[in-house]
Amino acid sequence: MEPTPPQPSATSPIPTSPRDARSPSAHAATIRNFSIIAHIDHGKSTLSDRLLEATGTVDPRKMSEQLLDSMDLEREKGITIKARAVRMAYQPPPAQPSSQPTNATPGPYQLNLIDTPGHVDFAYEVSRSLAACEGALLVVDASSGIQAQTLANVYMALEQDLTIIPVINKIDLPTAMPDQVARELVEIIGFSEDEILRVSAKTGAGIPQLLQAIVDRVPPPTGDPTAPPRALIFDEAYDVFKGVIAYVRVVDGIFHGPAPLQLMASRRRFEPMEFGSFSPQLEPRPRLTAGEVGYIATGLKDVGDARVGDTITDWRAPAQAPLAGYQEAKPMVFAGLYPAQSADYPLLSDALDKLRLSDSSVQYQKESSAALGFGYRMGFLGLLHMEIVQERLEREYDLSLIFTAPSVEYEVETTDGVTTLIDNPAALPDPTRIREVREPWLHISVIAPNRYVGAIMEIVTGRRGKFEKMEYIERGEVAADSDRLRVLLEYAIPLAEILSDFYDELKSRTQGYASLDYHITGYRPAKLVKLEIMVNSEPVDALSAIVHADNAQPLGRELVVKLRSRIPRQLFDVPVQAAIGGKIIARETVKAQRKNVLSKCYGGDVSRKRKLLSKQAAGKKRMKRVGNVDIPQEAFMAVLELGSGSNN
Repeated sequence: MEPTPPQPSATSPIPTSPRDARSPSAHAATIRNFSIIAHIDHGKSTLSDRLLEATGTVDPRKMSEQLLDSMDLEREKGITIKARAVRMAYQPPPAQPSSQPTNATPGPYQLNLIDTPGHVDFAYEVSRSLAACEGALLVVDASSGIQAQTLANVYMALEQDLTIIPVINKIDLPTAMPDQVARELVEIIGFSEDEILRVSAKTGAGIPQLLQAIVDRVPPPTGDPTAPPRALIFDEAYDVFKGVIAYVRVVDGIFHGPAPLQLMASRRRFEPMEFGSFSPQLEPRPRLTAGEVGYIATGLKDVGDARVGDTITDWRAPAQAPLAGYQEAKPMVFAGLYPAQSADYPLLSDALDKLRLSDSSVQYQKESSAALGFGYRMGFLGLLHMEIVQERLEREYDLSLIFTAPSVEYEVETTDGVTTLIDNPAALPDPTRIREVREPWLHISVIAPNRYVGAIMEIVTGRRGKFEKMEYIERGEVAADSDRLRVLLEYAIPLAEILSDFYDELKSRTQGYASLDYHITGYRPAKLVKLEIMVNSEPVDALSAIVHADNAQPLGRELVVKLRSRIPRQLFDVPVQAAIGGKIIARETVKAQRKNVLSKCYGGDVSRKRKLLSKQAAGKKRMKRVGNVDIPQEAFMAVLELGSGSNN
């Protein structure tokens, strides 16, 4: 048996960031680790393509649009869902003596790009990428300017103490306003005019200057190549032959050879199978040194053993302190997931285990429903994340699934003083045992043209939003033109309210011009009740919802009306009822399919007709008592649409 290696001391200082004040080594001086951050649809993926082309990283014959967006869903929706990394080699042109930077090295340079998603639901992916970098390219669309997610990404990068390079993209568009956008960057964020770059990711204009700016402005990584090795896991994937593949940023030391390694948080030991970098495919290399970004094939078969944010070190001579990890992904939206056919439950279990290998933010646990059988309760980063997971499960694993209406997590304090977190309406205790229910609240930022302020206020206040601040973004010349003015509106709003078609309504009422960013601020007490739905006199827990007491009756009426049109007709009448605490507050009836049993009677005594009708009535009564009502997926999603047509 091998001796147990020394473990890190509990009193050892833990650095707050992979970056510190040490000087870079000679090799690290030619390394630049950076990320690209932007609001959705500002051209981030296209800019990545141009950087790959300009550095010759990908063979032109294999080049395609949105190369780093490898998933079909990413290409179809035009968004980045999964963070990707790629290593590029860049040899700067000979510099003029007068413009030679003081910290310049001959090159070639190793540029490690860690791509990031742009949608607010995937802010967790962005934070993981930024923690592995020293710099970030802030990309802003020249035709739309600063958006809500732009500001959120800037704050996130500043928290990580990154060097930010502002880039105005799409300067080739007829509607481009680069001068105005440059003024916004100067006045709102505080950049200087001379550090703003102007590029066109479509035509390639300004790309050489951008590459040189990355080399000149982004600081090289620091780290001690002679210290015990430490590498921070910022992402992971799974391979059937190589096991869990950890995407890492090496901070100290050198990883090479078959020496055993360990994960400092889980204390898991493993024999590395392979080291390498991203080109953007996996490219094996003999070693990874301090400052580099690459991967380590661990051979581990359980993705739970190697978690994002953990530190990899040497097993025999481990580092004294782990690196600061990432904040755990906290789900914001919860929903039940069930197979449409009960026999597919084992296939669903296997599919979720495989999906977790490529999306570590997916969280799930087993649950059962009286109406739907065995399934899972899943947590998602947002509604878009939920939609992506559903489509991936159905496409990649050929499953037919039923998702229940999404809900949020509530704090419930019972009369005995115990506080629990409830993410499933079916788990809400009896009203007589509840002392207080607290719901999560968001701080939202909406940026839109001045002419839509009234519509935005109407939408948000109609969903229990509370006004906090309004600020005009433009200044100077633009402020004189009211048609070009944009406004930043900040509100506090319950998280549950933005699940009810909020984003679609916001885009519709502002003709697509509004942008939205949000983050959770905490829990506040609220007067909430459980709205229960009964179909054919049987409670359907998967259709239950937690709603505000003041809106419960109109929402219950609206829901049973929607369900009446979505539940298919049976051979008997199906009552659909909404109840609160056992009290029926709304009812609709799905009428039975009609069958004319008298069609064979062409005459004769009327008693024969009465006998047939009596037998039919008795049969329908018996069928109603023992019959099952099939509830389609559309019926479960009706809860999601509550309040979409009215102010609630």
